[in-house]
Amino acid sequence: MEKYMKNIEQEENQEKKSINYRETKGIVVEDVYKSFGKEQVLRGVSIRIEPGKVFGVVGNNGCGKTVLMKCICGFIHPDKGRIYVNGERIGKDRDFPKNTGIIIETPGFIPNMSGYANLKLLASLNGKISRQRIKEVLKEVGLGKNMHKKVGKYSLGMRQRLGIAQAIMEDPDVMILDEPFNGLDKNTVVEMREMLKKFKEQGKAILLASHNVVDIEELCDNVLEMEMKRYEE
Repeated sequence: MEKYMKNIEQEENQEKKSINYRETKGIVVEDVYKSFGKEQVLRGVSIRIEPGKVFGVVGNNGCGKTVLMKCICGFIHPDKGRIYVNGERIGKDRDFPKNTGIIIETPGFIPNMSGYANLKLLASLNGKISRQRIKEVLKEVGLGKNMHKKVGKYSLGMRQRLGIAQAIMEDPDVMILDEPFNGLDKNTVVEMREMLKKFKEQGKAILLASHNVVDIEELCDNVLEMEMKRYEE
C-alpha cells in the first residue's frame, strides 16, 4: 500500500511539472520509454514541435521512428513518459489526438473501391468536409484523373498519393508523416515538398520521418537522430 501511494505521489508531481504543456500547441514528447519484451526501443525520448515547424526524425530501419510516431498517435502506449498534442495528454485526456493527419507505414485502403470512395468513407467518420473538398484534394495530389479508379489497380506511387490525400483532406493542425514520399517519382516529390512548405507557413506542426537527406535539409527546422540500439532490461 505504501509503495502504491508513493507511485501515485510521483505521478502527481510529474503531472504538476508538465502542467504548462496543457497550454502548448503542437506536439510535446516528454521522457518517453517503450519496450517490447526485453528490447527497449525508446529510451528517454523528448521532443517539442511548435506550430509552423517541421521536425525531422532520421535513423536506420528498426531504430524506433515508427514506434515513436505510433505512441504520439495513441496507437501504442509508452511504458513511461508523457505525450501532449495541442495541450491534451494522449492516453489520458484523449485516446487519439484530434485534428491530426497521419501517414504511418503503407497506407491501407479498400482495394475494390475507388480512391474517391475510400476518402469519402473516411471523411464520413468525422463529417467535417464536403465531397467537393475530397475531389479538390485528390486533384492537389495528382489523382484527379484517377479518383474513380479502383485502388486495387493503383500503382505504389498512386497509393502513396492517396495516403497523402487522406492525411491532409481535413486540414489538420498537426501532421505525423512516416516516409510520406515513398514510391513517388522525382517530380511528384518536389511537388509534395512544396505542399509541406505551404502547410508549414499555415502554422501546422509537422513530424516527418524520411531517409532522404534532401527532405530533411530542405524541410526541417530541427532533427532527432535515432540510433538503432537495444537495451536489455
